[in-house]
Amino acid sequence: MGAPVHGSGLRTDRPERSRRALVAGSVGNFIEWYEFGVYGYFATVIAARFFTPEGGSEVEALVKTYASFALAFFFRPVGAALFGRLGDRVGRRPVLIMVIVLMTAATTLIGVLPTYDTVGALAPWLLTFLRILQGLSAGGEFGGAVSVMTEFAPPGRRGLYGSWQSFTVALGLLGGAGVAALLATVLSEGQLGDWGWRLPFLLTLPMGLGALWLRLQLDETPSFESLREEPLPERPPGREVAKAIALGAGRIMGWAAAGYTFLVVLPSYLQSSLNATFQQALVATVLANLGFAATIIPAGLLSDRIGRRPVMLTGALLVTVLAVPLLNLLQNTGTSNAVKGGAVFVAGAVVGLMAGPGPAMLSEMFPTSVRYTGLGLAYALSNAVFSGCAGLIITETIKRTGSVDIPAYYAAVTCAVSVLALLTLRKEPVQGGS
Repeated sequence: MGAPVHGSGLRTDRPERSRRALVAGSVGNFIEWYEFGVYGYFATVIAARFFTPEGGSEVEALVKTYASFALAFFFRPVGAALFGRLGDRVGRRPVLIMVIVLMTAATTLIGVLPTYDTVGALAPWLLTFLRILQGLSAGGEFGGAVSVMTEFAPPGRRGLYGSWQSFTVALGLLGGAGVAALLATVLSEGQLGDWGWRLPFLLTLPMGLGALWLRLQLDETPSFESLREEPLPERPPGREVAKAIALGAGRIMGWAAAGYTFLVVLPSYLQSSLNATFQQALVATVLANLGFAATIIPAGLLSDRIGRRPVMLTGALLVTVLAVPLLNLLQNTGTSNAVKGGAVFVAGAVVGLMAGPGPAMLSEMFPTSVRYTGLGLAYALSNAVFSGCAGLIITETIKRTGSVDIPAYYAAVTCAVSVLALLTLRKEPVQGGS
């Protein structure tokens, strides 16, 4: 199934409304991925505070931390289905407002949670509950944000507008890494472990309030307004939508897996497997995210000119071929820091080639009547399996096999599968409102 589900109904509107929609849609993505980045960067600290009873091993605690990380991702499809159905029935705007309130509340509360030393076994359960709420809100965020961005996009600019979703992911991860690096620099290791790790989560509150204000100013999309004017809006058959969801998930699985491997799991991997310091791991992560950010918007813009398929295929093929050699450069003690920095920058950049056109590609696969639900579920399912489980799979597999090449194999194999799914995309550039 290479073509979009019939009747995609994407329309455009005045430039100022389009820009407002771009900002309001992007801000929630920034907060979501800022928090997920922070959780990944502080995984070893969180493991020690919430999952390490006296006598427990550090590796076991890290695995449990990533299990909580994965659990939040598995609630994303639930959130995508729940909020997506609401968004396709009552509108994008009210649901995106609900989502940002839930996301902000859950993330802020993590910053005030009692640790294992204070409340014992209740601590990891409280953390896991808040991670579940985050998963639900994140599941509802993507479908609504991308629907808003692409439904307001001018003709021939859906790739560019959709790429801002991915770009704010990069900004969120960079923001999280920057805050973590700053805290690691100005605080002692003891202060960071005692209370410093809470600050990045508490910073979500003012950011979330700002995002809420922006979304309260948001108009409903012209595509959804037109849909409400129809007496009986046409909905495609459920089987057709399910096939599109499965295909969409396959097309972005490499983006999901390689993105989290290179951009989020990397710090803990470098510390636990290559004996890097916390600061060294964060520097590598910042470089990877800079590479990711550098290619996203150019890739989205290019996909408006030559089509989604060649741009995304190039990214998936490059990860498949380069993942192992790039990781081997990091493992080689004789490799200079400059070369290692270049390797992680390139790793992030090739993922950006998939992430730039990805949101628009998914949006174009579904009509207005099921777009919020369809693209949200495709993204959530792919991320639940291939992003949320990345840290758990990689850490546990390295523990069992002793092979430090596991992250590269994981990224390469998933991108190879995405290549096959992306070959079903039509070759011609995507224009207008098909």
